Amino acid sequence: MEWTGARYADKPTVEVYTWIAAPPAQVWTLVSDVELMPRLSSELQSVEWLDGRSGPALGARFIGRSKHEALGEWATTSHIVEYEPQRMLAWAVEDPEHPTAIWRFALEPQDGGTLLREWMQMGPARSGLSFAIDRMPEKEQKIVFVRMREFEGNMAATLEEIKKLAERAETSGEASL
Repeated sequence: MEWTGARYADKPTVEVYTWIAAPPAQVWTLVSDVELMPRLSSELQSVEWLDGRSGPALGARFIGRSKHEALGEWATTSHIVEYEPQRMLAWAVEDPEHPTAIWRFALEPQDGGTLLREWMQMGPARSGLSFAIDRMPEKEQKIVFVRMREFEGNMAATLEEIKKLAERAETSGEASL
C-alpha cells in the first residue's frame, strides 16, 4: 500500500485478492461463514448472529468483538447490505446508512477456480480510530495510513487462510469444512 495522504473523511479503501484452485461454491462456504472469521484473524475475536439468525441474508445482523493492542477491545453490530450467494457478501458496521466501515467479499469464477477479493472502506461515520485522530489531529494522515496498512496485511492473511482451507477441501474431496 502506497502513501496516499488520505484523511478519515476521504473514506479510504483497501482491497486484496487471491486466486483459489476451488470452485466459487467451495469458497463461498468459507466466506459466508462469518463465525469462522475469528479463527482466521488476529484482531477479530468472536462473531455472533443476532435476531435468531444462523447465517447471512440481506438485512441480517451480527456482533463482532475485536481486540487490538493500541485500540483496546470493542464490539460492533454489522448489517448485511449485499448478499448474492457464491458472488458477493458485504456488511456495513453500525449504521447501514452511515457506517463506520463497509467490508465486502466478492467471488468470481476464473480459470477453473475462483478469484476472491476482500475490500473495505473506512468511514464515513466516526469509529474507534476517530478518537486517536482527535488526540493527535496533526498526525491524522499517518494514523489513517498505518491503520489501512494493518487492514491490508490482515486481509491478505485472511484470504491466504481461506485459500488453504478451500484448496485442502477441494483436493481431499471434503463435502463440508
